[in-house]
Order: sequence, then structure tokens, then C-alpha cells
Amino acid sequence: MIKRVHHIGIVVQDLASGYAFWRDTLGLSVTREAEVKDQGVKAALLACGSIEIELLEPTGPESAVGRFLKSSGEGLHHLCFESDDVSRDVKRFDGTGVDMIDARPRKGLAGMIAFIHPRACAGILIEVATPIEKTPPPAAPLTATVVHLVVEGVEGAAHLYRDLFGLTIRMSRLDWTLAQLASGDVVLQLSPAGAASGKPRISMLRFMSQDLAGLATRLQDQKVAFRQESVGLVLGPAATRGVPLVIHQPQA
Repeated sequence: MIKRVHHIGIVVQDLASGYAFWRDTLGLSVTREAEVKDQGVKAALLACGSIEIELLEPTGPESAVGRFLKSSGEGLHHLCFESDDVSRDVKRFDGTGVDMIDARPRKGLAGMIAFIHPRACAGILIEVATPIEKTPPPAAPLTATVVHLVVEGVEGAAHLYRDLFGLTIRMSRLDWTLAQLASGDVVLQLSPAGAASGKPRISMLRFMSQDLAGLATRLQDQKVAFRQESVGLVLGPAATRGVPLVIHQPQA
């Protein structure tokens, strides 16, 4: 059973620069850090409400993450769902013809993991993980609320994610130009790839802060560029190590 979004993977030039923003500026706590040699990365997990942010530093240019950094630069890389039994889910996926990158689970920073090829998931790289250590996440100043995905066909992707991962379609427009799916405390918002929106990818994150004014002051003090808009604080990729980010306050 898929339980929730476990983490969002972000490729960075190096962990030190990633920490400078995600840990030191936003205040997210590092829960785990290690080198994963078979993936060619140094990786770290940071608590962000009910999910985590995974920073990935390539250890060589020929690793998959190294090639991503060279071709796309720093930014959003993959979406990971937590499974209660990744081995069973891999067998289930394989039995229904899902194109897997990993034919069997292997050890990663998040636990036992397996990656599904983007062509099987409407253009998005998806990881499934079963954590080895069942520890509650530490309190975090920010909570992830929405992950925006640009996908190959919103209607097909919504039904695919429902069937593969057990997600609930919470809302969809009649013309399927937008859909929202619930995964634990996080909403996946799907919009179509095309000339205006570009190729399939994880396009943006939305976080919630209980102290938006305090966060705005901290960003100003650290000279991090942002805009104050009706949706909240809007940070472009140049300020965030490649991740378009909106931070809002709780709804009244």
C-alpha cells in the first residue's frame, strides 16, 4: 500500500550550497545524510512537515544525477511515495507491465527503494521507498502542501496515479486542464505539458509557514530575493537552488 508522499528529490551542485538555503535559511532540520555509492550521490534528507526534502549532490559527472545536473542544472528531480512493502509493489508493477528502472529494490537513503521509469508515469520520475527506520519526523517550521506536476495528459495521468499508487482524485476540471490528487497531507496538482508549460517535470512546490512575516524578515536579512504576492512569498529558482517555491500562511 502506498501511504503518502515520502520526499521530493532536488539536485544541487553540492550539499553545502543546498544546506545554505534549505537548512540555514528555511530552517529545515537534516534527518539523515550519507553517500549512496551505487547511485553516485551524496544525499541528505530534511524534515518538511509530513514529508522530507532530499538533496542530491552527484559524486561524478557520469552518474544519472550528474547527467541531470549537466543537462538541466539544479532543481526538482523526482517524487517519492512511501510504501509499506516496496518489494511487493515492485512485483505488482512488474506484473502489470510498468516500466521499472529497478527490477528489484535496493538500499537508498530513504530505505529500500525502487525507481519507476518516467515514461510509465506521465513523464515524471517516481521513486517508491519503504523506510528502514520508523522514526517520527522532527518539528519543522514549514509544511509541504502542494507539489505541482506538468504531465503528459492530465486525465490519463490522474487515472494512472490513482490506479498505480492508490491516490484519490480530489478535483478535476471538465476539460482536464487541471486535476488535484491527495496523497497523505500533500496535494499533487497536475497540469498539461505543452508549448506554454514545457516538458513533463515537477514544476513547483508550495509550503505553509505559521510565521510568514518572520520568514519574510529572515529572507530579507539574508538577502534572498522574493516577491510578496496574494498567494504568499514567491521565490524564483535563482534563490532556492533551482526550485520555484511559494510559501503561504494557513487559511483562516
